[in-house]
Order: sequence, then C-alpha cells, then structure tokens
Amino acid sequence: MRTSLNAARRAGELAALAAGEVVDLLVVGGGVTGAGIALDAAARGLSVALVEAHDLAFGTSRWSSKLVHGGLRYLAHGDVRLAHESAVERGILMTRTAPHLSRPLPQLLPLHEQVSRGGAAVVRAGLHAGDALRRAARTPSALLPPPRRVSGQEALALAPGLRPAGLRGGLLSFDGQLTDDARLVVALARTAAGYGARVLTRLRVTAVDGDGVAATDGLTGAEVTLRARKVVNAAGVWAGSLVDSVRLRPSLGSHVVVDGTALGGAGTALTVPVPGERNRFVIVLPQRNGLVYIGLTDELFDAEVPDEPTAPESDVDFLLAVASSVLERPLTRSDVLGSYAGLRPLLDAPGRSADLSRKHAVLTAPNGVLTVVGGKLTTYRKMAQDAVDATGLTSRPSPTARLPLVGAASRPELSTLDAPARLVASYGTEARLVAEHPDPVAGEITEGEIRWAVRHEGALSADDVLHRRTRIGLVPTRLESARAAVTALVDEALLAEKP
Repeated sequence: MRTSLNAARRAGELAALAAGEVVDLLVVGGGVTGAGIALDAAARGLSVALVEAHDLAFGTSRWSSKLVHGGLRYLAHGDVRLAHESAVERGILMTRTAPHLSRPLPQLLPLHEQVSRGGAAVVRAGLHAGDALRRAARTPSALLPPPRRVSGQEALALAPGLRPAGLRGGLLSFDGQLTDDARLVVALARTAAGYGARVLTRLRVTAVDGDGVAATDGLTGAEVTLRARKVVNAAGVWAGSLVDSVRLRPSLGSHVVVDGTALGGAGTALTVPVPGERNRFVIVLPQRNGLVYIGLTDELFDAEVPDEPTAPESDVDFLLAVASSVLERPLTRSDVLGSYAGLRPLLDAPGRSADLSRKHAVLTAPNGVLTVVGGKLTTYRKMAQDAVDATGLTSRPSPTARLPLVGAASRPELSTLDAPARLVASYGTEARLVAEHPDPVAGEITEGEIRWAVRHEGALSADDVLHRRTRIGLVPTRLESARAAVTALVDEALLAEKP
C-alpha cells in the first residue's frame, strides 16, 4: 500500500479532483472522525477524498487527555450501552488496530480523608463493573489487569509524590493510553491513503452541498470545486458553520502540563476526587516523555469558536488545586510548563455541559450533506462505520475492526524491533526507518522524525511538525528553542519533495 503523504502527492491528487474527477465520498475534516471515515470508506472499496482546512489533527483531536477510555464514566451515568461500546472499541484499538500507539495505564485513586470508606466502596464497585465490561469486550486481563485494593505503602511505591499523611491505601485500576492523539489521526489518514483515499490538507471548504464542495487552496490561493456522490461533514466544532441545521453546544476541556519530576517521576496516573462533586475527578496523567498532563475541565463555551482554544487561568488554578490535594508537595504556577484546551462538539441540549451525552449522531441536512457530531476519541471507529453506512454508497460491511493501522504489529513483535523504544511507541514497525537519521535536532526529537514527517506524514510546515507530528509545542519554552532548527530542516525536506 502507498501510505506516504507528502506535498507531491497532494499536488497531483488535488489537480485530478479539481479537473473534474468525481469521488464516491468526500469527507470534510481531518480529525480523528474524518480520518476514520475516510479509512472506513476506502477500505470498503469506495473512492474517497478528505479535505482539511489546516492540518491533520489540527482541532479537537489533538487536545484530548490521550486516553482510550473503557467507559467507566458512562456507567456512572447509567449509560450501559455507551460504556460497553467504549470498552469494545478500546479493546479493538489496543489489541488489533494500533497496539503500537497504545499501552496499559495504571490508575490509582488515593484513599485520603476526602474519600470516605463508603465512597471508596462505591468507586470500587464501579471499577469492578468496568472490569466486567472489559471481560465482555474480550480484552485480555494480561493487557488490562482487574482492579484491586492496594496498601498505603504500595500506593506510595506506585506514586511517590503522594501525601503519606492520612493515606490508608488506594484503588488501582487500568485503562488505555495513547502515545499521542495526533499520531493516531496521522496513522488513520496514512492507512486510508494506502487504500487510495486522497488526503488534502490546507484546503478550506467555503461552501458545501450534497454532491460537492467549493474550497480554497491554502498554498496557492486557487479556488476549486470538488465533486462527489456523497459529502460527509466531520468538521467537529466547526460543523455548524458548514451546515446551518446543525446545532452544537461546545464544551471546553483544559489541561495543564508539568514536569513529571514534580510528582515523583512515576508512571502511575492519579484519579483525584473534585471536592463537593459526585463522580467528578481530576486525572494526573504521566507521559512517556517525562511530562505529566493534568485535566480535565468541562465547561460550556459560549464564544465564537477559535482555531486554537486556550485554557482559562481559572481552569489552570482549579486543576493545580485539586491535584495538589493528594500530593506531599502542592503544585504551584511555577511548576506549569504549558497548558492546552479543546472544544468538544456536543449536540445542543438543556443542562450542564458535563451532563450532555457523549453519544454520536449522524444527521442529514436538507441538501443531502451528512454531518457526524458528538462521540469520543475512543469510539471514532464506530462513528466512522455508522457514517459510511448512512451514505448508502455500499452494502459491504466495515472491515476496520480487524484492519491494522500503518506501523501496527503485535506487542511481542513490537518488543523485538531493533529501534529505540520511544520511536517504536510512535512509529511501530516503521521505527527502524525513522531511526536511520538519529541526530538530535530538538531535545530528543531527531532528524529522522522531522524528515519522516515531511516525506511520509503530510507535514507541510514547521508548525505541522512542532505541534502535531511531535508535541514540542505543548511547552512554549521548548517550542521557541526548537523552532529555528526544525524550520530549517523542514524547509530543506520540503524543497526535496517539491512537485
């Protein structure tokens, strides 16, 4: 399969479509939902074009907690069907489609004074219900072990930064974690390209109809018209700007980025109860690169949707305060290396944004355009399957539950690859090719990663590399120190790829 995305391929495929070639399905939006739809449709034998105004994973898809949830939160809200769907999709991603981009994440709920014994019993029952979902989804316990109670001593060994005073133990459970959400989107898009999908970034849609779109090429300024038998709007929080009948109620979720050494450097996530709230927690999430993400807020967003949301100062203070409630050394503003925020494209409904359903919906506009909204990153594959089914373009069943993404292999195979573990976690079986240029360019990011991003992952600018192919941009000081070197190498690589 020809999975490489680059400037030359983009130019050739855009020229063919602008000249009048009609595809079966045109997908608007290059996030996890749009890329998933493109893959599903192309894998079923349809001709597909995906268009994105900016870059792959430019929007909400890169601002998640980087988790593959098993649906425990939905169980707490009584939505068993959605919880089961999440557990099934987590198992599919971690065991078949993307083992290389995911790993089991131990999560610890510390039992301090703010968690009563009765409250701990309720949480423990919930964890065991979540484990029943894991078993029903046939995800092996060797990958995601059952939950268990741990002693105070073991809790401190798992998370050395915890406050020992008043710690009577903890509840340990396991969920899935992505190496990075943006890398999942890139893998989906490249796998779709391997099945023939045209993936066209920097192409902003200005008008949409049931049989095509008008768009502006962000590289040349040219106006183009692209035709298709069906159009799917997967533009996320911007979906309503393309289809008037779509009514969304965006919810803002913020995260804070800190250095892992501030929390003892352990690899166990923490689940911290929010004071005065029921079934609401802040999660402290260690990353492979030594950073820790602390999230997540969930607040109604009433303003005009920006290209890149920012975390409000009040959210930063809230996350630091809740996380610090279980730590020996409270976190302060001086510990903050960066922050980020994303907008969830939730369907409009009465009530608090935290209570709005995370179910997805496929809506049909009067002009025939299909719009996919709602949902969660974990369930992207099911959302894509439902969207392609709704087009009526094919009766073939979706094959994506057993379709490995580019770079995927079994965990035993991945463990034997002759390449640095950090690269295997991002590139899977392609890591050995990326490792051929090991010279460091920005921190641990190598020349090979930057050249690979341009030649094979569709990066068209230094910002694509800094913010989405790598996540250097999450820490502003690292971003500025890396920008010049990365820009020079990207420019050199783009010149070599110039069509």
